Amino acid sequence: MTLLPQKGRPWSELKAELDAAKADDFSWRQGRMALYFYFLDDEVTRVAQEAYLTYWTENAMGQRAFPSMKRLEGEVISMALALHHAPKEATATFTSGGSESIFLALKTARDWARETKGVERPNIVIPRTGHPTFDRAAQHLGVEVRRVPTSRNDFRADPREMAKRIDGRTIMLLGSAPNYPFGVFDPIREIAALAQQHGLWMHVDACVGGFLAPFVRKLGREIPDFDFAVPGVTSISADLHKYAYTAKGASMMMLRDAALLKWQTFNFSDWERGAYVNSTAQGTRPGGAVAAAWAVMNFLGEEGYVHWAGVLMDTVDRMAAGIAAIPGLEVLEPHELCIFVYRSNDPALDIGAVAEGLTQRGWFVGRQAEPPGIHLHLNPAHSIAVDDYLSDLRDAVTEVRKTGARALEASGRTY
Repeated sequence: MTLLPQKGRPWSELKAELDAAKADDFSWRQGRMALYFYFLDDEVTRVAQEAYLTYWTENAMGQRAFPSMKRLEGEVISMALALHHAPKEATATFTSGGSESIFLALKTARDWARETKGVERPNIVIPRTGHPTFDRAAQHLGVEVRRVPTSRNDFRADPREMAKRIDGRTIMLLGSAPNYPFGVFDPIREIAALAQQHGLWMHVDACVGGFLAPFVRKLGREIPDFDFAVPGVTSISADLHKYAYTAKGASMMMLRDAALLKWQTFNFSDWERGAYVNSTAQGTRPGGAVAAAWAVMNFLGEEGYVHWAGVLMDTVDRMAAGIAAIPGLEVLEPHELCIFVYRSNDPALDIGAVAEGLTQRGWFVGRQAEPPGIHLHLNPAHSIAVDDYLSDLRDAVTEVRKTGARALEASGRTY
């Protein structure tokens, strides 16, 4: 048991201990992690850090006390809405991450359906590739989740199968842009049309693609429509701390119509202090996350985001081509944006053992459960790691073939 020390220790000693504590961590600076980090360069990191420190003590909830917080947050929200073709009546909420954005979307849809349609014991119909956070949020909110198998041909949601699961208690449909297991866009237009047909809430989970896809499209690459340009899309979740490269603790929950905020907002006045009104799942919110988002977005601008989107997509192309060239491995197609999966197409080559070989060579490996494979979620920092990764992967494949090794543990855990 660790107890609070009776006497404090000097910062120099604590700093040295913190640095030493990282000795066994995988190196994100060298691109050796398959997830958890988003890094461009030291300059952008410095901008985010210094902006965060400028507002490290401010509470973004207290916008009457810190009117600058309201201005900065409002400008970030405005930029995000514009990127997603939002109509003039749209609004958004700055949240702590994709989990909170998804939670708020589900909570808002539940309360909207309860008040406007009288729906009790609600359910949502989502593709099986939908993020587990929808089930996590639904567990807290008393909502049934109906997961529908996706197409094995292209790993996308199947609107026809989703339609079969809709009934009088269904409140929401989901499409991902892209989905996390395979990195492909669901058919957002078809799902949104289905939602309109049945009078349902349609949510797009763009936590991964929301701040990447608009800039990849500007490179001339084909990106399907996924945002408010699609009729019937009600809300969108999109993470700033992913491909907007801002400090962690930053996401957007966007609504097509600000009138819907009524069902997102908690409004309570039965206490001595008076009214307590809050549109997030948090109370205190770190002002530093807002300031860092504002600073990085203004520092990079559209030109910077397009440049780094190009670096990322070139990295994806190089990595996928290099893996596909290794005998016994295949890259699952299609894949879009920044995520893809590869697996063994040789019964004598155990992909789990290959993953273990990569781990032994200093790579943090993302495992795919169905089908068994290796999951890559790339960002521009991986550009410097492609050659080393492919070299170690070839070595790991050679070793597994030579030894006939089988994986000690079949794991599909991604978090």
